Amino acid sequence: MSVQQLDEQQSGWGILSELPGDPMIWVLIFSELAVFGLLLGAFAVARAVNPAVFAAGQELLDPPLAAVNTLVLVTSGWAAARAALAARQHAVAACRLWLTLAIGLGGTFVAIKLAEYAGEIAAGAGLETSTFFTLYFLLTGFHLLHVVLGMVMLGVVLRGAKPLAVETVTSFWHMVDLVWIAMFPIIYLVH
Repeated sequence: MSVQQLDEQQSGWGILSELPGDPMIWVLIFSELAVFGLLLGAFAVARAVNPAVFAAGQELLDPPLAAVNTLVLVTSGWAAARAALAARQHAVAACRLWLTLAIGLGGTFVAIKLAEYAGEIAAGAGLETSTFFTLYFLLTGFHLLHVVLGMVMLGVVLRGAKPLAVETVTSFWHMVDLVWIAMFPIIYLVH
């Protein structure tokens, strides 16, 4: 598909056609942001209703480890942005290198999160321990699934390194970053 054909196809999308990547990814991104927003809203309301339970739950969390994980995921987002830039410049080898780094850092995020879960479970936390842990595991687990999905998507576009495909998947990956940046302080820091 030529650039002109792509422009004509996307012109019917209005403001979505101005965003990077395929406009359909933005429908997915906005939908996912709405779901995460509702879950974080439920978390905030539940905390307001029962602050003691949430304070006790937070005592079992490891904020420094979660902060390291935040840096890992944000760095992965930076690598994905570099991959998108390389793809636009038709620097296929550089694009693949940046995508590989983004995927590797995503895998590091997953490993750290699973280690964090193991520590929390060993300390006696589970889905049914309290409202805090029900919502905590739901929110962070849902996010973790998005990280894994994003890694798979990055891997799929790695082979071809086509600019539109890389930009589309990178947009999704940045949504995953953004959600974690919002979740980290709400879950780990706010009392």
